[in-house]
Amino acid sequence: MKKSWWIGKYEVTIRELLASITIIAVMMILGFVFAGKIEEHQMDKNAEYYKSAKITETEMFRYGMDTSIGNALVYGDLEAVDTVTFPEIGGEYLYVKKVEEHYNMHTRTVTYTGSNGKTQTRTETYWEWDYAGSEEVHSHKIRFCGIEMDYPKVAMPGTDYIDTINESGFVRFKYYGCNPKYTGTVYTDLRDGAMKDDSPFYVGQDIESTVEYLTSGFPIVLFWIIWIILTGGAVVGFICLDNKWLED
Repeated sequence: MKKSWWIGKYEVTIRELLASITIIAVMMILGFVFAGKIEEHQMDKNAEYYKSAKITETEMFRYGMDTSIGNALVYGDLEAVDTVTFPEIGGEYLYVKKVEEHYNMHTRTVTYTGSNGKTQTRTETYWEWDYAGSEEVHSHKIRFCGIEMDYPKVAMPGTDYIDTINESGFVRFKYYGCNPKYTGTVYTDLRDGAMKDDSPFYVGQDIESTVEYLTSGFPIVLFWIIWIILTGGAVVGFICLDNKWLED
């Protein structure tokens, strides 16, 4: 029976193989423990989503805040009351970010094999656009489902690229922003006549599709993907080590 195998430039012995199986077994046991905790938490959250108030009208929304109704899924239009922009790009936005970039020269060390077969190094120069700062503006007031409120009440949708303006061959500005109006669902907590700050906003989704998304079980799937990658990394890392102590 073979006592070792070669995988690329690494020799894997029987004892390393057995140790690797042990590592996998331990990681899987821990994985099921952690996954159970995540699934338990997800079940509690799912119950919270299913029991939350479902609101689609301004009057219902206002009543929910006035009576501290608690958790709620609210569907409606999100729009800027006072739109913003930068003069050089024009237009109207809910939020705009201006990113400054400089075209700088850098150096790096490159390794190559010379004509004599020996490994040598040389220094190369290259040019690259580097981040040099940013500036952002946003509406002070927003309106959601017909009710005006402060900007921080809703977590804004992701930004879209707007434009690039070159000041010179070495300086440019890139612009990203949010449209002045969206339609979607907010999951929030309505208490004391207001909505919780930074409430998540699900763009383009009605209440039913938002609940379906939130209860899809994606966190547990994501956990197992990450955990399997970590397990594989642990096994590969172990095999790459000098494990002569296993043969003693």
